[in-house]
Formats: sequence, structure tokens, C-alpha cells
Amino acid sequence: MRARAATEDHPLTRWALVALTIAFVILFLLMPLIMVFSAALEQGASHALDTLSDPDTLSSIWLTAVVALIAVPLNTVFGVAAAWAVAKYDFRGKSVLTALIDLPFSVSPVIAGLIYVLIFGLQGWIGPWLRENDIKIIFALPGIILATMFVTVPFVARELIPLMTDQGRDEEEAAISLGASGWKTFFRITLPSIKWGLLYGVLLCNARAMGEFGAVSVVSGHIRGQTNTMPLHVEVLYNDYQFVAAFAVASVLALLALVTLTLKSFLEWRYADEIAAVHRR
Repeated sequence: MRARAATEDHPLTRWALVALTIAFVILFLLMPLIMVFSAALEQGASHALDTLSDPDTLSSIWLTAVVALIAVPLNTVFGVAAAWAVAKYDFRGKSVLTALIDLPFSVSPVIAGLIYVLIFGLQGWIGPWLRENDIKIIFALPGIILATMFVTVPFVARELIPLMTDQGRDEEEAAISLGASGWKTFFRITLPSIKWGLLYGVLLCNARAMGEFGAVSVVSGHIRGQTNTMPLHVEVLYNDYQFVAAFAVASVLALLALVTLTLKSFLEWRYADEIAAVHRR
């Protein structure tokens, strides 16, 4: 009988941990997804499709897409800039900047929404000025974008900061000393080393933006056909006892999440060697 190494786990321990993990995944992740899709198709696929073709539902899908198309690129630009500043430069207050980037992880999204109401609402700090100039932020698209950007700020930056830190500055400094411009240095030296981390950060940011509820709920006003994103529309349908319709819209959100996960997994499988080479640098 082969003796176990001192660092080798007992087979029962391994099987117990594997079984516990599988049971947890099935109970808390897989079963809820199955329930969402089964509830959406409870009255048949035609009924679910009729729900998704409803004008209010189409409006919520369109608004969710518009918000993501605006918030994600802006946060991508900010994330790259913030990661570059933190990883490439030494300056006073660097730890404070890093903590501020992580702030949305610790602040409730509802509180974030209330902050924007206090600033841009009719009774807020600049609310009277906005009203006088006929500028609407709260209960309108700009407020939804701002709230979404707040909760999704850390995703790209937090994915890139470790990569840029590991990359160091030597290659960029060498390129600049040879006459390369800042933009050429970024696109030729920096971007190839961080592109996979950047892509992961964008995917996660996009998934979070489409699924955001708390902050958007506060600043949107829940106006049907105007300021309801898909998560808000699910709540409205559910509160109206339109359960099948609510689960039909929720299934679209679940599909988007699965597509994001599938795309991420495919990229990891397809470019595994290149990703590993980047991390070894």
C-alpha cells in the first residue's frame, strides 16, 4: 500500500471537498438558473416571446443596452488611466487613490443612488440650477448612467493594476528613450501585455452594468417605458403579479450573464498559452 506524502490530503478529504463544492454550485447557482428558465417557459415559449415583444419590455432592453454602451467604455478609459497612474508612478496619496477606486465595492449601491439624488435632485446641491437651465439628470438617462458608472468603476482598474505593476516600467522607459511617443509606447508595449486583463475587466464591467439594480432604482424613478432598465422592469412585472413575464425578462438577463461567462471561458481556453506567457513575464 502506497504511503501518503505528508503534504497529500486523505482521499476522503478530497472527495468531501469536491462533493461539497458541487453541491453548493448546484444548490445556489445551477438550480436558481434552471428555475428562472423553467418559470419563463411555464406558459409556453410563445407567451414568453409575447412578453419580450411588449413595448415596455423592449424599452427596458434598449435602455439597458444604451446605458452599458456608454458606461462601460467610459469606465474602460478611466480604468486604464487609473491603473497606469497607480502602477507606473509614485506620488503622494497613491494609497488613497487605490482605496477610492475600491470604494464602490464597500458602499451600498442604494447609498450611491441617494448620493446622486442629493447632488442632482430638485432639492439637491445643484438641483435648482439644473431646473433653471432645463437640465434633467435624476429620473432620466444621465442619472442612470452616472449611477451605473459609480458601481462599475473598479472592475477594469482592479483587473489591470496587478498586471501593470508586474509589468514594471523598464520596457516603456526603453521605448521612450529610443524616441517612441507615449501613444506608440502604450499600443506597442503596454497594451499587448494587459489586453487579456483588459478584456476580462470589460466583460465583468458590462455584466455588472446590465444587472445593476440598487443605484439605478433610486435615480430612475421607475417610469415605465422611459427609465426602467431590465432589472427594474423585472421588479415591476413581479410586483404586478405577472410572474411569467417577470421570469421571461429575467431569463434574458441570465442569458446575457451566461454569454459573458461562456465568452470568458472560451478566451481562456483558446488563448491559454498566450495568457500564461503574459502572467509569467
